[in-house]
Amino acid sequence: MKTLTPRKTLAGGIARVLKRLHYPLDVMLLYVRWYVAYSLSLRNLGEMIAEPGIEVDHSTVHRRVIKLVPLFEKTFGKRKLPVGKSWRMDETYIKVKGQWKYFYRAVDKAVKTIDFLLRAKRDKVAAQCFFEESIAQKGAPERVTIDKSDSNLAALQAVNAEREMPIQIRQVEYLNDVVEQDRRAIKRITPPMPGFKDFSCVRVILSGIELMHMIKKGQVKCRGETPLSLPQQFYSLVS
Repeated sequence: MKTLTPRKTLAGGIARVLKRLHYPLDVMLLYVRWYVAYSLSLRNLGEMIAEPGIEVDHSTVHRRVIKLVPLFEKTFGKRKLPVGKSWRMDETYIKVKGQWKYFYRAVDKAVKTIDFLLRAKRDKVAAQCFFEESIAQKGAPERVTIDKSDSNLAALQAVNAEREMPIQIRQVEYLNDVVEQDRRAIKRITPPMPGFKDFSCVRVILSGIELMHMIKKGQVKCRGETPLSLPQQFYSLVS
C-alpha cells in the first residue's frame, strides 16, 4: 500500500485522534474509506484487513469510523464546491434499533448533493429543520421541488413566511426522480451494516457514506493541478 500523508502534516483534530491509536495510519484510513465506500460489514472489513497480517477487531473498526468521519466531514465542508439554486428534496427510511427513522436529502439540478439530515420523525418540524439548516449553510435556493408530502410543503411555507424573498415551491413528482435515483447509491451501502443501533452513530456513518458519494460526484475542490484518484481525494482530507 502506498504511504499516505506524513503524520506531521495532518490536520490538528485528526492528528490528536491518531496519536491515541495503535494501528498504522495507512491501515486506519483504508478501512474507514472501505467502510463508507462499499457495501461491507464491519466483520467483512476485519477479515479483509487481517489478510496482510494485521489483526483488527470489527468493534475497533467501528470506533475508528465514528471518531474519524466527523473530522473528514469538517475538512470536506471547507473544500466542497458550490451547488446550484434549484433543489430537489426528498426523504427515505433508515432502520435504527428496529425502528424506522427518516433521512432527509436534497440535490441540485445537476444531482450534486446539497445537504442531508437524519431525523427521528417525518413531519413538518423535521422538514423545516432540514431546510433551515441547509439554507443557513448553503444559502437560499431560488426554487425547491418536492413530492406531494404535506409536511414538506408546510415546512417550506413556514420558511417562506420568515423571508422577504420567498422560495418558489414546486410539487412535481417526476421532477424529483433525480433525488430518488441518487439516494440508491446511499441505500446500496447500508444493508450489510447491522450495527445501526445508536442514532448518533448512524448519523456519523451516513455522513461518511454521503461524503464518499460526493467525492465520486466531483464535489470536492482538489489542491494542485494534478488530478487525484477517488481514494487520493478522500485521503487528502486528513491534511
